[in-house]
Amino acid sequence: MDDTVALEQARTIAVLLPTLMRRLAGPDDDLVAKLPLAQLKVCGVLQGGPRRMSSVSRELGVSLSALTQIADRLESALLVKRVAHGTDRRVRYLQLTERGESVMRLRGDARVRRTLAVLEHLSPKAREEVTAAIETLMNACTAIHGEVAAGRAAEAAQSSVLIAKAHS
Repeated sequence: MDDTVALEQARTIAVLLPTLMRRLAGPDDDLVAKLPLAQLKVCGVLQGGPRRMSSVSRELGVSLSALTQIADRLESALLVKRVAHGTDRRVRYLQLTERGESVMRLRGDARVRRTLAVLEHLSPKAREEVTAAIETLMNACTAIHGEVAAGRAAEAAQSSVLIAKAHS
C-alpha cells in the first residue's frame, strides 16, 4: 500500500474514532459523564477485575502518586475500593465496588442502545460491513498489543483469585 494513502487513512480514522465515541457516549447528565477522563479510564480498566495499583498506573501512563489521588476520589464516590493482597498487606489492589460495577454496566448498556439506534439507520449489508471493518481493526490492534493484553488478563484473573481467597 502507498505510504501516503495509508497515512491519510490513518489521519481520517484518528479523527473519526474519537468523534464517533463522543457521539455514542450520550447525554452529560449521568454520573459517568461527569467523571474526569482519568477516573473513567481507571474504572474501565477495573472492569476486567481487581488490579494492582502499580499495574494500573503503568497501563494508564500515570505515576503511582497520581493514581493514588484518582483512587482517593473514586473511593469517595464509592466507585472503587482498595483491597490488600492475601499474603502481602503492602500490595494494594483496586477493584470496582458493586456501585462502580453497576454504573459501568449501565454505561455499557446505554452505549449499546445508542449504537443500535445509529445502526438502525444503515442497511443490513452496511451494518455487516461496519462490524467487519471494526473487528478487523481491533484484530490488528490485538496483534500489535496482544502480549500486553494477555498479560493484563492473566493478572486480573490471578488478582481475583487471590482477593477471593483472602476474603474467604
